Amino acid sequence: MTLGIVLAAGTPAASLPTGTGEALADRLAAQWRRAGVAEVRVAADLYELADLADRSDGPVLVSAADLVAHTAVLRHLLTSPVGASVALVLTDPPTGGRTAVREERGQVVDAGPAQRLAEAGTGVFGGAVRVARDEVPALVTAARAAAAGQPPTGAAGAGQPPPGAAGAGQPPTGAAGPSGTATDVAGPAVDQLFAGLTAAGVRIMAHRVRLLVAHRVDDAAGLAGTEAAVAAVDEDRAELRLSVKERDDFFTTYFVSTWSPWVTKACAKLGLSPTGVTILSVGFAVAAAALFATGGRPALVTGAILLYLGFVLDCVDGQLARYTRNFSAWGGWLDTMADRAKEYLVYAGLGWGATAAGVRYGWALAIAAITLQTVRHMTDAWYGVLHDEAARRPKSVGTGGGGIGDRLNAASTRVQADTGSVSYWLKRTVVFPIGERWALIALAAALFDQRVALLAVLTWGVLAFAYTGALRTLRARWMRVSVLDTVDAVLHRDDGPLAARLPLLRRPGALDWLVPAALRAVEFLFAIAVGLLGGAPLWLIFGYLFVLTLHHYDLVARLEKRQPAPPLHAATLGWEVRSALLALAAIAGFVSIGLATLGFYLLVLFVASVVLAWFVRPAQAARVPAGAGGRARI
Repeated sequence: MTLGIVLAAGTPAASLPTGTGEALADRLAAQWRRAGVAEVRVAADLYELADLADRSDGPVLVSAADLVAHTAVLRHLLTSPVGASVALVLTDPPTGGRTAVREERGQVVDAGPAQRLAEAGTGVFGGAVRVARDEVPALVTAARAAAAGQPPTGAAGAGQPPPGAAGAGQPPTGAAGPSGTATDVAGPAVDQLFAGLTAAGVRIMAHRVRLLVAHRVDDAAGLAGTEAAVAAVDEDRAELRLSVKERDDFFTTYFVSTWSPWVTKACAKLGLSPTGVTILSVGFAVAAAALFATGGRPALVTGAILLYLGFVLDCVDGQLARYTRNFSAWGGWLDTMADRAKEYLVYAGLGWGATAAGVRYGWALAIAAITLQTVRHMTDAWYGVLHDEAARRPKSVGTGGGGIGDRLNAASTRVQADTGSVSYWLKRTVVFPIGERWALIALAAALFDQRVALLAVLTWGVLAFAYTGALRTLRARWMRVSVLDTVDAVLHRDDGPLAARLPLLRRPGALDWLVPAALRAVEFLFAIAVGLLGGAPLWLIFGYLFVLTLHHYDLVARLEKRQPAPPLHAATLGWEVRSALLALAAIAGFVSIGLATLGFYLLVLFVASVVLAWFVRPAQAARVPAGAGGRARI
């Protein structure tokens, strides 16, 4: 249960009368209740806030009493799935001593007075932050430190401006100078608290406001103006538009999102859940794959149409989740797994259909496609981890050299900022995102045949892989950040008992983010080679690789959410033991039996692991009586 705390300390606007006659702080507390906070308390000062938070057994939401916003803004912050701890970030000027923030990849990496952050600031703290249960002790400590006038302390690099920025080399926010006086004027209590929480190293994601209204006010004139702005916006219409991602790929933006919100609205009226829509999209993709396997122009055209509609539903499930604020860990995991499973089932349908049409290497093309796309996805996921880790490090790491990595980073930032330009769309399209992949498959299959569709996917995929691989490698060397030492490397490399002891694979470095993808490529290529040398049917080789992808994408989904290992993970043996078993099967002359047996074994483990992780263990945790101590982990 989330505890909401409205902090009135240092906020003169808290007692201002609103248009409904009640005090601003009281109306805000009522809004938080309507947004879904079970218990809302008003704290007079930081000491009281610390005591309330210390007694809480769940997440804590802290809000300034000067915040005026749509209730939808508060609900969005409360239910935001971007991270465990999330803060409201506005574009307002940081007046009245309010805390400025610096964000990178959606994460708040620094917070302090605007004078210190200077041009590095990307926004201002919006006066509300949701703190995860595990981070509540840090919130309590930061509140008591701020109440006692102590400067924010904690994570290395936190609270320091980038080299060369105004304020670089100066003491952090609130730090005492040589004379013993604070170098920064203290702002409102909630802003001091947020600066301390950020400096303590708590990972806080930023929640931006679009289309709706949210401002912090200082006086009656500001309150009246903001209330008028709130009343001028159709809240439901804005929420429907907000269900569409702010930035998406070209095909999705112009050929799906132009009409998918109406489908989203219809699904909401019918009472469909995002998970239900995900399952529908899987059904459309399976039907498309079956039609591609059947062959013939009518089947290919119908399959292309179903594939497009399946992709629309794939977008609608996320839009429906955002529109109804119906998020769940299970739904997010299922969406990630379904996306990959659907795509690879379509590859299988194309390979089957091409082979049936007389193309000798139809299944070979499908095998090449699933291998290429899996390795690409692994590099994408781990490059994201690299970027997130670089954002958490001090900006002096790997910067300032003016080399090619520096120039590439600056060029990428300029292009991303030029939304809607030709260069912007080229950059987003050349990487061959999922919308473009599905559109290419649908068009190539409808206009030509299955072989052309697979060849088109491979050609564009190889070019995209070469482009992204080269540029990301250069930028990674510029960042000089290792990532394998920040996660359970044995788990995410998918090491077995032998590989876990190899010192070579345990060495961190600027390019260690490539290791997991390289290991996936080695295992896939070895299985393909064993299958070909052993005379195994190509469809069986593809099936074995498909089962491996389920296992590996499960690990990627857990990596992105920083979740622990799936149940029964140790029983999956590790990449090196699986490869050794296939080698033994080849020596014994039973390659097909080996592939089928090992693939079936891994599939059974995967299904059992899913049932345990998402159904059995949560049900067991729900039966644990309140106060029994501890929390179940899944």
